[in-house]
Amino acid sequence: MLYINGEWIETENKMDVINPATAEIIKTISIGGQLETKEAITKAKEAFKTWKKTTGNDRSTYLKEVVRLMKEKATKMAEIITKENGKPLADAKSEVAGAIGYLEWYAEEAKRIYGDTLPASQPDKHLMVIKEPVGVCAAITPWNFPLSMVTRKIAPALAAGCTVVLKPAPATPLSAIMVFDCFHEAGLPKGVVNLVIGPAEEIGNEMTSNPNVRKVTFTGSTKVGKMLLRDSVATVKKISMELGGHAPLIVFDDADIDQAVEGVMMSKFKNSGQTCISTNRIYVAENIADEFGEKLAEKTSRLRVGNGTENGIDVGPLINKDALKKVEEQVQDAKTHNGKILCGGKTFEIDNVNGCFYEPTVIQNANENMRIATEETFGPIAPIFTFKGEEEVIERANHGTYGLAAYCYTKDIGRGFRVMRELEYGIVGINDPAPIVIQAPFGGVKESGMGKEGGKYGLDEYLEEKYVSIHAT
Repeated sequence: MLYINGEWIETENKMDVINPATAEIIKTISIGGQLETKEAITKAKEAFKTWKKTTGNDRSTYLKEVVRLMKEKATKMAEIITKENGKPLADAKSEVAGAIGYLEWYAEEAKRIYGDTLPASQPDKHLMVIKEPVGVCAAITPWNFPLSMVTRKIAPALAAGCTVVLKPAPATPLSAIMVFDCFHEAGLPKGVVNLVIGPAEEIGNEMTSNPNVRKVTFTGSTKVGKMLLRDSVATVKKISMELGGHAPLIVFDDADIDQAVEGVMMSKFKNSGQTCISTNRIYVAENIADEFGEKLAEKTSRLRVGNGTENGIDVGPLINKDALKKVEEQVQDAKTHNGKILCGGKTFEIDNVNGCFYEPTVIQNANENMRIATEETFGPIAPIFTFKGEEEVIERANHGTYGLAAYCYTKDIGRGFRVMRELEYGIVGINDPAPIVIQAPFGGVKESGMGKEGGKYGLDEYLEEKYVSIHAT
C-alpha cells in the first residue's frame, strides 16, 4: 500500500507482513520501488512550494487533527504494533501514547519557530537571521518502534514547513499505514506526506541520489547509516541519523542493589531487548556482583514469554529468525569464553507455535573476549561484567565505536557527576533506566549517529538559517 500525492495506490508487486510470534501472514500489501519513490519526491517538491508558506498556526491545526484521529484509533494501532512487531500489548499501547505525544508536542512547536535580530555594525543597517524549512525530507524508520519513530520524524518536519516521503521498515509497514490513514482523514494537502513501501536499496538509492530531497533522516543500523551518508554526499543533503548502540550500565558498590536490578529489568528486557538504548553490558562492582547476579536472575526467570496479544506477557518474540540466530550465537560464544548462565540460555518453545522466542537470559562472568562485549545484541541477554575501580570501569564502559546511551547507579552525587562527564554518550541516565522523554534531545555521538530528535532540538534538524542584511538608505 503506497500513499502518494494524497491518494492510496495499489501495485502489482506484493509483500506479506508476518507475525513474528506465530509466523502467520497478517496481511499482503502492495509495494513500490524506484519509480514510485521518484514520483513521491516530485509530488513532495510541488507541495513544498505551498506548504512552506503556511502559518505555524495552520500547520499546528493539521497536526492536532491527526492527534485527535490517532487517539480515536489508539487501541487498534496498539493491536497492529503487537501483531507485526511482537511486543506485548501493554508496551504497544505505551508506544502509541508516545507517538501521539510527539505530534502534540510539535503541534505547539510549529507556532514557536523564532529568528533573531542582530546588533548592526553600522547605523544604517538592519541584520536578521530567519529560519526556513529545509525542503523535501526523506525519512526511513525501523521496525522496533514502528509507530513512534514515524511520528518522531514526520511531526517536526511538518511543523517546520517541510514535506515528507517516508519509507517504513518492510517488517512493520502496517503501523505506518495507519498513521497515514490519519493524515489522509485530517485533510493534509496533497503531496505533503507520502508513503513508499518496498525494497530498501532501491528506495534508499532514489532518496539519497535525488537532488530534490534536501534532508535524509534515518533510524537503524550503523552499517546502513554509513551507506546512506556515503550516497548523500553528491547532493550535500542535510543529515540526521540515529544509529546503533551498545549501552553500558554501571552499578557501583554504594548503589541500591534492588533499584539497580529493577533498572536493568526495565532497560534490558523491554521489547525483548530490541531497542538501541537497551543495556548491552552490565558492569557491577566485584564485591556485590554475586548478590546482584542472584537477584537479577531470580527476577528475570519470572518473566513471562509469549505472544504479546495474551494477557500478562512480559517478553515477546524477536523480530525474525535471523535475530534469533544472532542471539543464540552470542550466548553460545559466551559459554565458550567461560560465561556462566544463571537463567535462560535457550530458545523458548510454545506448543503449536513457530515463533521467534528466546528465554530472557542472565550471564555471569562476562568478559571482553566475548562477542557480546562489542557486538550490539538486540535480544533479551544480560551479561554481567565485574570491575574494581571508577576509572577502570569508565574506560571499559566507553565503547570504541558506539556512543548512544549509558546508565549508572550510585548514591554518591559527586561520583554521579564525574561519571556523567566522563561517559562518551549522547544520553546518560543516573539512577534512571528510562531517561527518554519527548521534550529532550535523543541522539548519540561517535558511530551512533548525528543530529537529535525530540524537543526543540528535533525541530532545528528541519530548519536552515538565512542571514539577511538590509541597508536602509
